[in-house]
Amino acid sequence: MKKYKFGQTNLFTPALSFGGNVFGWTLDEKVSFRMLDELYDKGLTFIDTANNYSHWVPGNTGGESEIIIGKWFKQTGKRQKVVLSTKVGGKMGDGTRGLRGDYIRQCVEDSLRRLNTDYIDLYFSHYDDIDTPQEETMKEFNELVKEGKVRYLGASNLTAERIVSANKIALESGWEKYVALQPLYNLYDRERFETEYLPLSQQDDMAVMSYFALASGFLSGKYRTQTDLENSKRKDMVKGYLNERGMKILDSLQVIASNHNAELAEIAIAWQIQKPEITAPIVSATTFTQLQSLIKSVSLELSDEEIKELERASVY
Repeated sequence: MKKYKFGQTNLFTPALSFGGNVFGWTLDEKVSFRMLDELYDKGLTFIDTANNYSHWVPGNTGGESEIIIGKWFKQTGKRQKVVLSTKVGGKMGDGTRGLRGDYIRQCVEDSLRRLNTDYIDLYFSHYDDIDTPQEETMKEFNELVKEGKVRYLGASNLTAERIVSANKIALESGWEKYVALQPLYNLYDRERFETEYLPLSQQDDMAVMSYFALASGFLSGKYRTQTDLENSKRKDMVKGYLNERGMKILDSLQVIASNHNAELAEIAIAWQIQKPEITAPIVSATTFTQLQSLIKSVSLELSDEEIKELERASVY
């Protein structure tokens, strides 16, 4: 399994990254602090967020997650003991977005202020910006690394072709390049990563932090019918999984989970953790029971046959 050390203190090992989109969305500040304390106490010291989390909540403008994390850093003094990734380029509450050089500069300064830190371990392009020359984007990123405000660069939601072209520009210019990917990947959503991004990550030895590792909660098994979705905030994100293939994956997860006295979600995450091409799946929890389940997945050992069964059930 790949090992990457993105933090100042060699804390990062391949396990899990906690998705900070829940902070300021489904978790208020008080509960977020308790969740962050529990994460740290359980050894989950890799936190992923973005500058636009969670602008979609009524009354929010973006930056709410970073503000909560920053307050926690200030209160606990644990910044240097945590590996932190955040992102730029996604749509903010005021509609601004993109990867222009001056906009990246403005956004990183805003993120550093909100996070109460003077550096970001891993800074992602959240979404592509085809209207801005990649030379301009990569030059600004390189300046941020030179200044110590950013340590490493990553790309999320860019096509493999665009990542290759950006890195080519960076290498030819002697600039820092993208060294990490953040793609959509889980037992249901396998095809694009395995056909488009996996060859790139292997060729360039890039770290992979997959998002929606539980397919927006579908792989937990709690959504099996349209009725199950009626009161869910993730209704629009999950409804596409309610089909014959989705049910086949859940059935396979259920059998293997029974063998391990585990939850379906634990098996789905353990499947990713055991894949050598995945550095750290990004997972979230909104309850402490869910968090305990996520932690359990790190130590689960699936057999080769169980892994093959999951991949047969989820074949595309």
